[in-house]
Amino acid sequence: MRAHNLALVLRTVANSADRPSRAAISTSTGLTRATVSALVDDLIAGGLLTEHDPAPRTGAGRPAAGLALSPAGPAGLGLEINVDYLAACVVDLTGDVRHRFVTQSDQRRLSPSASLASLGGLALRALEAASADGLAIAGAALAVPGLVAPNGIVRVAPNLDWQDVDAPALLNVLPGLGGLPITVDNEANLAALGELRADSGEQSFLYVSGEIGIGAGIVLDGELYRGGRGWSGEIGHVTVYPDGRPCRCGANGCLEQYAGQEQIAADADLAASALGIALAAVVNLLDISVIVLGGTYAPEFPRLRPGIEAELARRVLTAGLAPVTLRAAALGPDAAMRGAAGAVIQALIDDPAAFLIRTA
Repeated sequence: MRAHNLALVLRTVANSADRPSRAAISTSTGLTRATVSALVDDLIAGGLLTEHDPAPRTGAGRPAAGLALSPAGPAGLGLEINVDYLAACVVDLTGDVRHRFVTQSDQRRLSPSASLASLGGLALRALEAASADGLAIAGAALAVPGLVAPNGIVRVAPNLDWQDVDAPALLNVLPGLGGLPITVDNEANLAALGELRADSGEQSFLYVSGEIGIGAGIVLDGELYRGGRGWSGEIGHVTVYPDGRPCRCGANGCLEQYAGQEQIAADADLAASALGIALAAVVNLLDISVIVLGGTYAPEFPRLRPGIEAELARRVLTAGLAPVTLRAAALGPDAAMRGAAGAVIQALIDDPAAFLIRTA
């Protein structure tokens, strides 16, 4: 019951548009004032909340102090490994990016252990920067361009040539990461969650991440849709030209072969057309009204937009009744690593008791 109530109080503060007082939290949660006060004291002692002086008095009665998430509290470490770069960032409880590191490096020639060791070096720089700020890292999340099992094993990442890679185990033996809670997820899923938390107001959308490969995250009513086995969103392997170019997955004519990062540089018009064909199929199937383009698609959005919108207008059955909104990602190319760090923060807010026990 205490763990539930700690999470309830912390979520109430996190989701509040202002700085609620202890009394306001008691009213909104139904918990007694004494219970709220004790829980708030524990959350402040654990560095999760901070109490601010009350605003100047404007009427009768004593003004109450307001509560907010602590920017000096535990932070999340977001990691990303992709075909041609490695990335790490530190995000504090309030969602601010405190440190960001990106290294351009082709990972296709390296073994999984070598790639993750290089990422570990970047992670160590982020950990050292966080420590210099007095920030404790609550956990880490890794974004990868592939299918990830619930236990964090990367079942297959075709563009990295990975298969059944135990990424958490390989990371946990690296300096600075040992003992740190580490989760692994598909990069498009984490990017979609990052975009959801960017407060655009949209609760249902398709997030499409364009890199060397292409992935998608599906958000429905504020929740990430993972599919029956957790592997939804592999839009890069939707067939757009059945007799087209061979793909690393073994099929022909996959979207990745026409709209990946390298293809955009060669022929942006063809990439936009292929994207439009694939996106129209998703819209017709799922009735999604908003499409968000992220990864390298975000900076290329002005060039891609006309061609994509032309295909959507031509192929989406309901285009004349309800046009699809197409926009660039608010978080741009950083969405996956920021979404990864944000996933750590969200897990902390959902279960602060586990963090308090671990750090007691």
